[in-house]
Amino acid sequence: MPRQLAPLAPDTGRCVAGLRAGVGLWERKNRAGRVVDLFAGPATVMGAALGAAVAPGLPGRARGAGGLAVLAAGACGAYDDLAGAGDPRRGFRAHLSALREGEVTSGAVKLFGIGAAGLAAGALLKERPVDRLLAGVVIAGTAHLVNLVDVRPGAAAGAVLAIGAPGLLKGGAAGTLAAAPLGATAAVTADDLGERTMIGDAGAHALGAALRAVP
Repeated sequence: MPRQLAPLAPDTGRCVAGLRAGVGLWERKNRAGRVVDLFAGPATVMGAALGAAVAPGLPGRARGAGGLAVLAAGACGAYDDLAGAGDPRRGFRAHLSALREGEVTSGAVKLFGIGAAGLAAGALLKERPVDRLLAGVVIAGTAHLVNLVDVRPGAAAGAVLAIGAPGLLKGGAAGTLAAAPLGATAAVTADDLGERTMIGDAGAHALGAALRAVP
């Protein structure tokens, strides 16, 4: 090896090892014991967010609400996908119990983070305080609902398509925004059903939030 290149070899090796470790963070065993990746999660987050951002005819507040809800819910879900891997605790009660004992779990971060994002998005979408509160609860609640049904390949994708399909019949901004999560979901459904990938908490929460982040 040329002398001037020798110092680069250890750094390159560390970079390769880091990339391999990074990829491993996004791999899981599904219920059938197959190793699948979680890359569909971030992909659907970005797809839904970009779809809302570039959709024609949307007022700025609707774009902001859609982008905020999707990106925040996706980020909280991704944090739980990575930091919560291997944590046997499931359900809101388990994470709230841990919080009472002074432990902030990734599930608690997800619960309160998505709740706050839903309320912020609701504040952008509605005018009256009561309407803002209700919109926030619906956005966060739908995000958690889609994640709760994600128990087998294609389940969350099917829920998103079923919940969001009626929105395509609406006119104006609501119909336009409904197309963003549905398009992002449709793009990964075949691989999800084929057990080659999973949308994980990141995708499930983001797509659920996107379904209700409408004017």
